[in-house]
Amino acid sequence: MNPAHERLDAWVDAHFDEQVRLLQELVRVPTDTPPGNNAPHAERTAELIAPLGWAVEKHPVPADEVKAHGLQSITNLIVRRRYAPGGPTIALNAHGDVVPPGEGWTHDPYGGEVVDGKLYGRAAAVSKSDFTTYLHAVRALEAVCDALGAPARGGVELHFTYDEEFGGELGPGWLLSHGLTKPDLLIAAGFSYQVVIAHNGCLQLEVTVLGEMAHAAIPHTGIDALQGAVAILNALYRQNDLYKGVTSGVPGITHPYLNVGRIEGGTNTNVVPGKVVLKLDRRMIPEEDPAQVEADLRRVIAEAAATVPGIRVEIRRLLLAHAWKPDPRNAALVAALQRHGQAVFGEPIPTSGTPLYTDVRLYGAAGVPAAIYGAGPRTVRESNAKRADEHIVLDDLRRATKVVARTLFDLLHQESP
Repeated sequence: MNPAHERLDAWVDAHFDEQVRLLQELVRVPTDTPPGNNAPHAERTAELIAPLGWAVEKHPVPADEVKAHGLQSITNLIVRRRYAPGGPTIALNAHGDVVPPGEGWTHDPYGGEVVDGKLYGRAAAVSKSDFTTYLHAVRALEAVCDALGAPARGGVELHFTYDEEFGGELGPGWLLSHGLTKPDLLIAAGFSYQVVIAHNGCLQLEVTVLGEMAHAAIPHTGIDALQGAVAILNALYRQNDLYKGVTSGVPGITHPYLNVGRIEGGTNTNVVPGKVVLKLDRRMIPEEDPAQVEADLRRVIAEAAATVPGIRVEIRRLLLAHAWKPDPRNAALVAALQRHGQAVFGEPIPTSGTPLYTDVRLYGAAGVPAAIYGAGPRTVRESNAKRADEHIVLDDLRRATKVVARTLFDLLHQESP
């Protein structure tokens, strides 16, 4: 084993109890989104970093922008560590916002309990764990560089952001658009047993189906919006059968699909409903054109509505997240993560795409080559992310921290071209 890698591993082991306590503190500050009052967590994170003597930049997003996005408060954090000249600047991004805990927990969702080698809590896996993965990887890097007298070249930035659940535009998107960062490479929060190199896009639409209310005793005097909604729903779900024939060339991504996740409408059981609202989510594979996808969906909805006399529809776009496509410029980063992942975990670490969409697309759109890698299991489901009893296996957290620390060491000690 490379002596530097051995020292990095040893540093992570020696400080792992600290890392676990840090994660517990991060889990204990709720960041439920909605409602999205996330500035307090950023303040607490900055307090926890302060004893290291590192400068923590606080970048509050203006209140009017936050409220316009349906949230309450956002403060994004940047920690910049500059080393000797001549190397890349590598950003490490994890998000602190998360969906509310919901029901069914057997552990306190804000307790940070450790039971049988697992730490439980909302955001323990996605992605407050990677606040600690990245922070401790950088601490290990700096300690070993000092001990060996081998200064790193380039720099590291920690980006702790708070808008992933609502699309990221006020998280990484806001930092990038305001010129607050432009790294050369990015590692973003992920799981330990694969390196993700592409992901789906997402289009969300709100469809308002309008009819005319009437008393249920004389339904012929009204126009039933729910019947119009049923026609639209049937047409939308038929699309899923067609999507199965559209396949992606990215391993880990299969085909497009559509989900109607929310339906609201009607006023009472004895009233013909005059209004029904549908909210749908259309996942787009990297090969698709978002503009064409949206145009096709609007056409399908309009044609279905036209089959029910008197029905009108209004369509509003809620979100458009472009896919993140494979980028060969991340080759050295991906190779280092795979190499060290295999060495530390004792098994090959493949590359793949993911059907999720993430904030990484925003860095990609800004021209930053990236890879998704962090602490976690083989699948989102195994971690219970967005479900009851979300947790992180502490051994995965420990080992992923070693992988990231080794990767940073290698990339920041390469000879300049």
